[in-house]
Amino acid sequence: FDKWTDGQRRRILLDLLERCSLSQQKFCAKQLQARVPTEAVDFTTKLPRVLSLYIFSFLDPRSLCRCAQVSWHWKSLSELDQLWMLKCLRFGWCLNFCPTPLEQGAWKKHYVEMVRELRLTRPKTPSKDEFTVVDVQPVKSNIPERKLSLAGPGMTRGKKELPPWRSSDRHPTDTVRYNYLDNDDPIEQARQA
Repeated sequence: FDKWTDGQRRRILLDLLERCSLSQQKFCAKQLQARVPTEAVDFTTKLPRVLSLYIFSFLDPRSLCRCAQVSWHWKSLSELDQLWMLKCLRFGWCLNFCPTPLEQGAWKKHYVEMVRELRLTRPKTPSKDEFTVVDVQPVKSNIPERKLSLAGPGMTRGKKELPPWRSSDRHPTDTVRYNYLDNDDPIEQARQA
């Protein structure tokens, strides 16, 4: 056996396993699991659920939404009300009803609705020409204030904007994440560092 090649050893082992009974194959499987370390184990399946939720509680809303796309297990963990309720209550956003125990994701839906109402946009850095103010005159508009507030800064002609916690990049490479509610502007963070 020591002098055989890898291919010859594999053929012999495969032939032996095919001739073994089911109980003998289970014994071999247990022996292999004890000797060969498992690769790519999901930590959320091995840790207690409370610890997994504690780890997920440190994530910002954008990261939680990205975690929901990893697997079904991560999706069920990242959409739990225990995580989203804390994020809503930090801003004073309370539900106007009491969700039933069977209703899942009520706090996440509420968080999404509240963020959409904010209509946040990324702050723009003005060009050098815009810093110089020659003459300031009040601007009068013919449009009533009511129509202006309905249009809102987030509305564009026929183009649907992505919610703030999602970006159009499917494979993000940003190391400084811009969370509209928790973090400062990434440019300001870079200047401070």
